Amino acid sequence: MARQDDEPRDGRSYGGLSKEQRVAQRQQRLVDAALELFGTHGYAATSIEPLCTAANVSTRSFYEDMGSREALLIALVNRITSHAVERTLEALEKAQGESLSTRVVDGIRAYLDVTCHDQRSARVCYVEVVGVSPAVEDWRRRQRRLLSALLISEAERAVERGETKSRRFDLFALAVIGAVNSLAQELVVRTLPDSAISLDEICEEIAYFVNSGLALN
Repeated sequence: MARQDDEPRDGRSYGGLSKEQRVAQRQQRLVDAALELFGTHGYAATSIEPLCTAANVSTRSFYEDMGSREALLIALVNRITSHAVERTLEALEKAQGESLSTRVVDGIRAYLDVTCHDQRSARVCYVEVVGVSPAVEDWRRRQRRLLSALLISEAERAVERGETKSRRFDLFALAVIGAVNSLAQELVVRTLPDSAISLDEICEEIAYFVNSGLALN
């Protein structure tokens, strides 16, 4: 039996919504379902069928609207991280005039507040997205380049203000991102099972890392 939201074959308006609006609604429900299922059961353990059931979307509509489970994962992490970048830019704007260390840590805290909003989003953004496929790894590289550009820009402004000396900031930016990713993974999969970690502790460690790496102390 077809689900209620199956697309009319002639593409006409249905339920007062255009075809484009119905597709957008189904995609939104699928991304919401992916957050719940990928974030609790894991990407590898979640097939298309439970995703469709949770989103009340037919399998046919899934393939027409999303294309693949891999594409759904990218859509999910892209939604989360796009919001996180917006919050980061807002934090940097608010911290104008502050030191490089303060600006970087405030920006990272804003990013983590979104990506680590709960255990599901942290798991998806820092664990489930790793090593899935070449396409997902390409998305991760593009995300690293975006975040690196923000960090490099902040460091170059600090040079202009006389806070630090010019150096190869691209490697430093990648080191900061790697540290943030590793520490965020600890929120999901602890290296030491009996040792909890908080966002405050992550930000404190990143502040120390930034200060030490750029010799701001």
